[in-house]
Amino acid sequence: MKKSPKVIITCAVTGSIHTPSMSAHLPVTAREIADQAVAAAEAGAAMLHLHARDPETGKPDQSPERFAAFLPDIKARTDAIINITTGGGLGMTLEQRLAPAKWAQPEVASMNMGSLNFNISGAGERIREFRHDWEKPYLDMTRDFILSNTFAQIERGIGELSAMGTRFEFECYDVGHLYNLAHFVDRGLVKPPFFLQCIFGILGGIGADHDNLLHMRLIADRLFGDDYYLSVLAAGRHQMSFVTMSALLGGNVRVGLEDSLYAGKGRLAVSNAEQVAKIRRILEELSLEVASPQEARDMIQTKGRDNVAF
Repeated sequence: MKKSPKVIITCAVTGSIHTPSMSAHLPVTAREIADQAVAAAEAGAAMLHLHARDPETGKPDQSPERFAAFLPDIKARTDAIINITTGGGLGMTLEQRLAPAKWAQPEVASMNMGSLNFNISGAGERIREFRHDWEKPYLDMTRDFILSNTFAQIERGIGELSAMGTRFEFECYDVGHLYNLAHFVDRGLVKPPFFLQCIFGILGGIGADHDNLLHMRLIADRLFGDDYYLSVLAAGRHQMSFVTMSALLGGNVRVGLEDSLYAGKGRLAVSNAEQVAKIRRILEELSLEVASPQEARDMIQTKGRDNVAF
């Protein structure tokens, strides 16, 4: 892999997995999402991975109008790379999932690289009373749910967004997803450098075992040589140990309330910025430098902040 000259910190601000009843600190409204995103950038995040939610209920909402309520504000207040999800919320159609990225034409968008069982039904086990009617059914249905990312769906997403100059955070939940990406590379549909986001700890994907991170990097090395940058995220309590290991291996890191609600054992993070500040302290204690937004742009070769549609 390409050894990162400096470490790119990505912050995933709200996501579509955690629900409002799990933490009062999860941003839901456009103002909360914008303020937490900007604070995360100020704390050291070079890239902001963004989802949207219904401001009244906190339910994941992939309509371009929801994104339009905070994207221009974030862009006006920070130089961070804006990265828009195409994963959306669980159970959404591909059209719904692609809609905000097609409208915004961002520098970076996420791209899931394969279908998988995606079970988050256990995430709400400790919640005695949910604040909103949608939360428990949304979690429970994932016991019988497949997150669909077929080859046809991936090809459509890559094709439509590449035409706009958008680059990708390739989200790989298992080793097979690396081979799926290699298939599209071999067909010439995506160009290096590739920004691989390897994901650990989702039930249905590769487990949160540190040996699995070493194996994922080994296979990525064989498939992509030095044409890729490694980045890592891990769910819940595995977050900090895995991202630290990624950095020690010469890779990049992703934190944020999408991936974990905690800042330490049994202690909820009060903001995304708290997690960013924590991983930045760890990196600097290890004598690793943190990339600025412009340095991250230069590394992954985005089209630039002025070439978006918002």
